[in-house]
Amino acid sequence: MKIFIDSADLDEIRDVAAMGVVDGVTTNPSLVAKTGKPLKEVIVSICEIVEGPISAEVIATDYDGIVKEGRALAKLHENIVVKVPLIPEGLKAVRTLASDGIQTNVTLCFNATQALLAAKAGATYISPFVGRIDDIGGDGMDLIEQIVDIYENYDLETEVLTASIRHPLHVVQAAMLGAHVATIPHKVIHQVLKHPLTDSGLERFLADAKKIPS
Repeated sequence: MKIFIDSADLDEIRDVAAMGVVDGVTTNPSLVAKTGKPLKEVIVSICEIVEGPISAEVIATDYDGIVKEGRALAKLHENIVVKVPLIPEGLKAVRTLASDGIQTNVTLCFNATQALLAAKAGATYISPFVGRIDDIGGDGMDLIEQIVDIYENYDLETEVLTASIRHPLHVVQAAMLGAHVATIPHKVIHQVLKHPLTDSGLERFLADAKKIPS
């Protein structure tokens, strides 16, 4: 499973990229707004840090606007993936962008039929929001399982990108269910690395190392 970092914070992205574990980056307007910098500046800077797919989201919600913004974003760097909302006008735009050879990430997916339609439209990635489904009493991982099964049944090429990940268990579950990608916040990536037995084991090894004669 590929690991993307869900962030627009350049320091966070550099931190994870230095570990050699990040395959790409996803952003959204909320994450970019936190940086206080223009969208294009942020996206170009990210592309200079990570060699992999970089999702940049359009703001428009009409077909013409989405296509125009998408084409402009795609010109910023060859690794740009245009992030498009899962609405009728969005799917129309995805079809057009796909015919242009532009990769797309269809976002805000909350059921399997939405995911099926996005794949039919030519989406490169589909982003089911598992955390938000959990928030309203559902099971986001049930949705991941459904989408993975449907795509495999019909050999659909769209990759399942598990989004809205809230904790390490989401990462494990996504990998076990066969999701192609998990996009993970910086904080959760570090939580995945953390384990008390790792810490206590390292502490013991270091203590014992001091006893070794020089």
